[in-house]
Amino acid sequence: MILILKPNIDTESREFRRIEEHLKNFPNIETRVHRVQGAAQVLTEVYLIGNTAALALEEMKSFPGVEHAVRVSEEYRVLGRHKDDNRPNHFHYNGVRFSQDNLHIFAGLCAVDSPKSVEEMMRALRENRQVCTRMGAYKPRTSPYSFQGHGKNCLPFVFELAGKYGIKVIAMEITHESHIDEIREALAKTGNPTGVMLQIGTRNTQNFELLKSVGRQQEFPVLLKRGFGITLDESLHAAEYLASEGNQKVIFALRGMKTNIGDPHRNIVDFAHIPVVKRLTRMPVCCDPSHSVGSRGRSSDNVLDIMHVTAQAVIAGANMILVDFHPDPSVALVDGPQALRMNELSKFLEDVAIVREAYEKRVALYKE
Repeated sequence: MILILKPNIDTESREFRRIEEHLKNFPNIETRVHRVQGAAQVLTEVYLIGNTAALALEEMKSFPGVEHAVRVSEEYRVLGRHKDDNRPNHFHYNGVRFSQDNLHIFAGLCAVDSPKSVEEMMRALRENRQVCTRMGAYKPRTSPYSFQGHGKNCLPFVFELAGKYGIKVIAMEITHESHIDEIREALAKTGNPTGVMLQIGTRNTQNFELLKSVGRQQEFPVLLKRGFGITLDESLHAAEYLASEGNQKVIFALRGMKTNIGDPHRNIVDFAHIPVVKRLTRMPVCCDPSHSVGSRGRSSDNVLDIMHVTAQAVIAGANMILVDFHPDPSVALVDGPQALRMNELSKFLEDVAIVREAYEKRVALYKE
């Protein structure tokens, strides 16, 4: 069962102590408290774990400090959708709203290579009125001899340039809990000019200790990529690891499934699961067309496969697109063959706008 307390009522309040006293009559029930920072207020959610069937739902709703009570019937206790559950499906971070109802484009460098490339990318984003990007500093690679990213050495100039060009959120993959401290320190030293969304890559989807560490901090939101060789259910449980530790600012990313059935693409695209994830959980959903397709293939209609996959994701209701761009893909240190070019950015964004409008018309059609 989940108790959503009235705004700004916390664990020190008289109302909360009354609830605690009542729960002492049920020794087999454990409480876990989560504080959710909204745009204008803080909400406290109390998760009751154990034999909650012994609790009367209407009685719990009657306590003065309780705004709403939900009996949990699904496996995804924190992030899942439950009967009569009206908790929000959005969060705010650094002035940007992330929701199951809107859409953001995170175009940027798969791997940071030089200040020049970063500045060219961010300048192009500002010219196209974009405030989000992706920048890879830590790069887990299949081969130990491949470029692993510049790590903390590139963070200062990435963050400073983000501030210069008005970038509010940078999606950045981490592979170890120490990277959180490195990012936090670099932001502080540069005057906190931007924000960071921590990205958990597909190789670490079931790195449970990393998930717990990332979940325990609530400063940065998290982009969790689906594991490329596990079921959707297993990946959604990975998201629950983050939320169960306290961080509910989670976006779930579909990045393609590793199977030869998808050839000649790098992975088989799983955009059909976008509405499924939105139905099962309250998480916004991201699609990564670059790592799904893995090349600049173009069909007879002269449209790049990456753009077709992006369109399919947007028409299915995606809330975020994570896509690789580079000023000169031929010299990119990671995944150059799949990167789009700077002169393709405006057309890419226009294409997305066309499809997003079609999606909104479809939604309106079914609301009639």
